[in-house]
Amino acid sequence: MTSQPQNEAQEQLLAATGMSVEFIPVQGELNVGPQHPGSGHMRIFVKLNGDIIEDVDLDVGYVHRTVEKLSENRNYMHLIPLVERPAILDSIHMNLGYIIAVEKILGVDVPERAQYLRSFAAEVNRIASHLYGLGILSIFLGHSTGFMWGFGDREVWVTILEALTGARVTNSYVIPGGVRRDISQEIKDMTLKAISYQRRRLEDWKKIFFYNPSIRARLENVGVMSKENAIKWGAVGPNLRASGVYYDVRKIEPYGAYDKLDFEIPVYKEGDGLARGLVRLEEIEQSMRILEQIIKNIPEGNILSDRFFKQIPPTRLKKYWETYRRIVLPGYYASFRPPKGEAISRVEAGRGELVYYVVSDGSPKPYRLRMITPSYRSIYVFKELCKGSRYADLVSIYGSLDYFPPEADR
Repeated sequence: MTSQPQNEAQEQLLAATGMSVEFIPVQGELNVGPQHPGSGHMRIFVKLNGDIIEDVDLDVGYVHRTVEKLSENRNYMHLIPLVERPAILDSIHMNLGYIIAVEKILGVDVPERAQYLRSFAAEVNRIASHLYGLGILSIFLGHSTGFMWGFGDREVWVTILEALTGARVTNSYVIPGGVRRDISQEIKDMTLKAISYQRRRLEDWKKIFFYNPSIRARLENVGVMSKENAIKWGAVGPNLRASGVYYDVRKIEPYGAYDKLDFEIPVYKEGDGLARGLVRLEEIEQSMRILEQIIKNIPEGNILSDRFFKQIPPTRLKKYWETYRRIVLPGYYASFRPPKGEAISRVEAGRGELVYYVVSDGSPKPYRLRMITPSYRSIYVFKELCKGSRYADLVSIYGSLDYFPPEADR
């Protein structure tokens, strides 16, 4: 006795062979990971009916760093390297969001030049983060050239961050009241050269990756998230904008120098894996537009609030600021005590909206710190998108979301 075909693939098989075949759906459960080059620091428990995913259970927390709890036993400055760790590929935004919340409690005004430098570092970091994400998506789909290109191109931007901040990834560049180092003409020239290179490279990315029929077959109409679902499921960043929602914290609630910069927010309505990748590619171009404007229009002035700058000893000012354009932290930063209060900050990180909530009880250590990261928001999105998809599309959906397990685990 022949059973009815369960899906289109089985119908095509019957039509092609003309054979009488009995299809027996196989139900089962499958573990994916935890394996660093595959599922990342996460176990994906997949429930299958044949090759159709009925449900996924995401076992997260393998790289939980207890940042929020540790914050209760660290002073405010010592926390900067800790909050960067969950997303070392996007550390400027992790650093910036935390400092903005602390500054709100302190009531500190940031010089305009420092605001421009914060946006400069953030956009360089955004480009590097997107290139990393595209490289990971490429290797998930078996496109090794895209993997090598993503990581190779990212090095160009990491080098610029290293020149600006003195560190490759966990930069600890943003401090209360400003930034640690000024930008030099050499760094400006490096950036303009990198922009010229990356613009040519983006066209190559389109030809070799996004216009590649094999890649399009793996991403187009796969993991489709409607505008309504994107909002309901709490998607953020490129994943949200790829589903037709115009939302970017840089436009909705500007910080840094973004209210003085001209840039567009790429939005696609398709909501599939291809749209999510294209949003990130176009955001790289917009970030480069922002960098060009900052280099051209950055105002002269100090890079640290006068409230703190005047506390630096004159001998250190002459040696470090006047000679190297670097800030030597005054003793105030060792254990300052913000007044009692609380603050919320929001920044548009590489993967989407990043929220900090900081509570001060008047001591040198935060009473409470809460960080809600973009990847944490993506856990539920990933779970919902997988339902009803083919098992082979699991990695396509995962890669297209640019989910980073350490960022979700914190």
